[in-house]
Amino acid sequence: MDIDDLFSGFPMGMGGFTNMNFSHSCPAHEPTQKKQDPSVTHDLRVSLEEIDSSCNKKMKISHMWLNPDRKSIHNEDKILTVEVKQGWKEGTKVTFPKEGHQTSNNTSADIIFVLRDKPQNISKRDDSDVIRISLWEALCGCTVNVLTLDIRTIPVVFKDVIRLGMQWKVPREAHPLPKVPKKHGDLIIEFEVIFLERIPQMSRTILEQVLPL
Repeated sequence: MDIDDLFSGFPMGMGGFTNMNFSHSCPAHEPTQKKQDPSVTHDLRVSLEEIDSSCNKKMKISHMWLNPDRKSIHNEDKILTVEVKQGWKEGTKVTFPKEGHQTSNNTSADIIFVLRDKPQNISKRDDSDVIRISLWEALCGCTVNVLTLDIRTIPVVFKDVIRLGMQWKVPREAHPLPKVPKKHGDLIIEFEVIFLERIPQMSRTILEQVLPL
């Protein structure tokens, strides 16, 4: 077969082809991607007892939500449940994606809850407990009562001199460890020694005779 025979079934024109219209097709218009609103952050207050045992916190939010027609909106209340786990640290963040206001022109913002400690008098978040003692107790020894997270009192006896900056560990009485919730850390006792503002001359003379220089 001659090479020309490959084109024998086509009407002849320039270069063996008829003038055919190979116009460039225009790309379809892509819809503009909606921009997500900035995240909305709320503080979530929890007690140290709740951190010690874990808990669920139910948070009510109110947001605008699209109607089925995807144009009009309505106000809607919703309950978000935050599962607080044992040993979580202050500042831990829990995110609920796209639970913010919804309109036809935006992508809903994420709702973020940030763990914050409730103020209390039992112990501090850093697993330390500051105990104030007198100068006499620091020099002569004393018994201090340590309050635990579950409201127990542990008496700790000190017979030696308690020095400034001294710390004492109470084993396994602190918060659960985040990576091992069933294991508790040690509670640290810190001492604050209350010094006298003035000493009578007679007491000063006795102290000079008793205390080493």
